[in-house]
Amino acid sequence: MSGTISVVDASRVAAFPDFADLPAEELDELAAAMNELEVEAGAEVVKADDYGTAIYFVERGQADVLEDGAETGEPLGPGDTFGEIGLLLTGQRTATVVARTPMTLLSLSGQDFDRIRARVPGVEGALRRLGLERTG
Repeated sequence: MSGTISVVDASRVAAFPDFADLPAEELDELAAAMNELEVEAGAEVVKADDYGTAIYFVERGQADVLEDGAETGEPLGPGDTFGEIGLLLTGQRTATVVARTPMTLLSLSGQDFDRIRARVPGVEGALRRLGLERTG
């Protein structure tokens, strides 16, 4: 996985369904804390049982979600989010995510999320709901 430093615009964040209704201030705060990552096909983005250090937002490309080596269903694609369970709920990754195609991801590290957490209550609520839906 290679990371590139680039400014993430709030409009890119607002394109994600979970964040579309956030106030502009929260979108700006979230965008400023994110990084863009370019991932090659076949790259393992996260590995099951690893410590969860970031949340990822798929902007371009597709990835497979594997649990115990088996695909769990539909691939992740643009607009999807992953990594929120490990970061916000369990502390550990619950699945392995492997890029099926070249991907563009936006990432938010746990450290950056903690730094902005108090200023983005809508973001935390949206991510917790998503994580709880997946684990429930």
